[in-house]
Amino acid sequence: MLWNFVFLQYHMFEIEKKVIEEENQGKPTLLKGDIPAGAKKLYLESYGCQMNFSDSEIVASIMQENGYYTTQNLYESDVIMINTCAIRENAEQKVRKRLTEFKSLKKKRPSLIVGVLGCMAERLKEKFLEEEKLVDLVVGPDAYRSLPDLVGEVNSGQKAMNVLLSLEETYADISPVRLGGNGITAFISIMRGCDNMCSFCVVPFTRGRERSRNPETILEEAKQLLADGYKEITLLGQNVDSYLWYGGGAKKEFKHLTDEEKSASVNFADLLDMVANINPDLRIRYTTSNPRDMTDEVLMVMAKHENICKYIHLPIQSGNSAVLERMNRGYTREEYLVRIAAIKKYMPDCAISTDIICGFCGETEEEHADTKSLMLEVGFDYAYMFNYSERPKTLAERKYSDDIPEELKTKRLEEVIAIQRDLSLKSNQKDLGKTFKVLVEGTSKRNENELFGRNSQNKVIVFPKEHFKPGDYALVKVHDCNSATLLGTAIL
Repeated sequence: MLWNFVFLQYHMFEIEKKVIEEENQGKPTLLKGDIPAGAKKLYLESYGCQMNFSDSEIVASIMQENGYYTTQNLYESDVIMINTCAIRENAEQKVRKRLTEFKSLKKKRPSLIVGVLGCMAERLKEKFLEEEKLVDLVVGPDAYRSLPDLVGEVNSGQKAMNVLLSLEETYADISPVRLGGNGITAFISIMRGCDNMCSFCVVPFTRGRERSRNPETILEEAKQLLADGYKEITLLGQNVDSYLWYGGGAKKEFKHLTDEEKSASVNFADLLDMVANINPDLRIRYTTSNPRDMTDEVLMVMAKHENICKYIHLPIQSGNSAVLERMNRGYTREEYLVRIAAIKKYMPDCAISTDIICGFCGETEEEHADTKSLMLEVGFDYAYMFNYSERPKTLAERKYSDDIPEELKTKRLEEVIAIQRDLSLKSNQKDLGKTFKVLVEGTSKRNENELFGRNSQNKVIVFPKEHFKPGDYALVKVHDCNSATLLGTAIL
């Protein structure tokens, strides 16, 4: 699942860049360059996972084609759109609070249009218009092409909504407007939706069925990013390992393809190989994987290419097989450990991160202990850890009782946080004295005389600026660390 980078409530002992990304959530995404005279202005806020930020770039492109340019200034905007996350209740409450602020602004400027986009829009649909009366338009993740027409309806005095999910929409023909980025790293969406009906997750209900994007359009987008000066791309999907293109839209299992379709099909390993072959100087990352779908073929492709970063985010959620069964994850503890062993076999230097849910329905102390023991056995480099939050319409809500008291969830969360803090520190201590190739991404937020970037293992390394600038590669020798960051000195 893609919500390994989700907004708020995640206790993250990750790299500095991820901290920066989390701080930016909910802040305006800004189109670089001047706004043409007379253009209408769009204020666009994004919350949630990387896919939401990628979607916002699609929205900006569609709206720009229709005369709307993004602005940083909320008070000069003609249209406000907020791209939302529905993965946790706290995230939704943040959005509601923000929409209430926009409603107050709208009272002063009645012509202002306020819209809600994304997963929360898909989940609540007409409730936003009829019950909460916070917005003028509601648009789901598969309906962004209709935004200009919907804005037109609102301008004519109507409320507007399109939350239809699609079996085919991938926005493959739309060139995203890169919003507020660093000009060095960028996302490319390779698929949409999710067919994995994890019992705790609302994503299949808000993003629809899984469908893969034509690989030729992915390659063209990657080549264009390289031509525009980008040095690193991240391939995005709710479950990238199940990517499969055979010329159709909605996903078919490989065994159901015709012989002709099979011969022409492209799976994720194929796609990864194709993208890596564009240029050895273009670094490749991807997220997210599902343990039951990751193949050795993908690992062999990663090992073959130096420019495919040696980092895998592989959510476990729980270290107990019974809990995993209740979660409908499709694998056991033992099967997960087989995947971990395969990663270490093909890429001994590969960093591994994970997601952990504490206090899922019916979780016993023994089951919780299994999660802690698995963390120690794997030795995750970093992890995203959070309390279970029941979501409407999920299987868990219908079938199980959210019976773990919040204080007990929090206690268990604190325990796994303590373990991961220690694991992250030990992981970083192993890098002391080593030299890494680092892609410089920006100035350290703590010291303007220092830069930060990531190595292949997705670890942030901070080092003195010297003559380097964002976009450069530097060889940095590590001399110190904490649980989140490596500290070093450039040697070349």
